[in-house]
Amino acid sequence: MKFFLDANIIISVLNKEYPQYTFTSRILSMMEEQKDVKLVTTNICLAIAFYFAGKKHGAAQAKHKIGLLVEHLEIVECGQREAVSAMKNKKVHDFEDGLQYYAALHANCTCIVSNDTDDFYFSDLPVYNAERFFRKYV
Repeated sequence: MKFFLDANIIISVLNKEYPQYTFTSRILSMMEEQKDVKLVTTNICLAIAFYFAGKKHGAAQAKHKIGLLVEHLEIVECGQREAVSAMKNKKVHDFEDGLQYYAALHANCTCIVSNDTDDFYFSDLPVYNAERFFRKYV
């Protein structure tokens, strides 16, 4: 199974943002515990996470933390196909959310994990916040 992680899930882990950290950190531990599970994201989500981690911890620490993550996450395509799909979908109002959705969809993800589930109101994939996802899959 493939689970797509939105930027806010990664940010929660990098910045130890409570109360979400309790669940987001355990979700990331799935990478080691369950070999049949792939946690995926996009380079855009990583860039967003780097920005917020850098604001809190400095660029060097943010780079180190992102470096550890990219060793274990699958980074899926977020290119022209995803951009065109997001632009063509009249239900998508936030382009960045549309990009993430189509990246998850085209990568055959089972669901999207985001603490801003309302951002994906247009999604045909299930969207879970960290706690709901944790209770369902971990």
